[in-house]
Amino acid sequence: MDLTKKRLVVLLIVILLGAVLGRLAVRAGLNLLLGGTLFGGNIL
Repeated sequence: MDLTKKRLVVLLIVILLGAVLGRLAVRAGLNLLLGGTLFGGNIL
C-alpha cells in the first residue's frame, strides 16, 4: 500500500469520526438547552 492510499484511508477515518463526534456534540448542546436526556429514556 503506497503513501497516497494510506493518506486516503486515514482521511476517511478522520472525516467519519469528525461527523459522528460533531453530531453527538450538537445533540448534547441541544439537549442541554431543551433539558432532555442525551440518549433517550429516563435516568431517574
